[in-house]
Amino acid sequence: MYPLLKKELRTFLSSLIGYAVICVFLLLIGLFMWVFEGDMNTLDNGYAGLDTLFYLAPWVFMFLIPAITMRSFADERKSGTIEWLLTRPVTDMQIIVSKYLAGLLLVCLALLPTLVYYYTVWQLGTPPGNVDSGGVWGSYLGLVFLASAYVAIGIFASVITSSQVVAFLLSVLLCFFLFSGLHSLGSFKLFGALDGYIIAAGMQSHYASLSLGLIDSRDVAYFLALSVLFLFLTELMLKSRKW
Repeated sequence: MYPLLKKELRTFLSSLIGYAVICVFLLLIGLFMWVFEGDMNTLDNGYAGLDTLFYLAPWVFMFLIPAITMRSFADERKSGTIEWLLTRPVTDMQIIVSKYLAGLLLVCLALLPTLVYYYTVWQLGTPPGNVDSGGVWGSYLGLVFLASAYVAIGIFASVITSSQVVAFLLSVLLCFFLFSGLHSLGSFKLFGALDGYIIAAGMQSHYASLSLGLIDSRDVAYFLALSVLFLFLTELMLKSRKW
């Protein structure tokens, strides 16, 4: 599986996609944190923290991660290399996990430069270092778990169709529904006692909990289960679409 993982990473980093994702993510977050005036601007709100990063990142990733994963299987099918790949001495799940890990590693690479923001707010604190470091690292962990679910959803969307555009749109819709849609639906209080379960079924409440620096095993288990579910569904779709 390791050679497959290297192949996927090489594919990302040998094209503009990987670098474009990292640059767009850093540019958008940086503009809102340091340039655009408003409550999200760290210099304007008088509070040394990374709240803007952890608030915006799920929404930015909602579009950037599907852009990464849309070609995972759709491009393989369109170019015909999927037939060669499926005849290799590896299991379907190893192929899927390789693509999944490559996408997740690319997201983590995009997050690494944001540690510069952490160092900056550390220096801006009064006194320097007056930052809730535990909350920051908990938020980073929550963001990685959220990204892992997004990547699994994107891989699933890619295996359904040979069109990268369709895979991108389907992935965005699924991520939006699971992150914000279920939370909004439950907030309307239309289903009585079921409202709490509907909200708990969405990603937003679990991510919000982790973003407070509270590492609850239930939130971690939720994201792991969601990722495994979509990887399993990807395997089922891949088996059903074999030639």
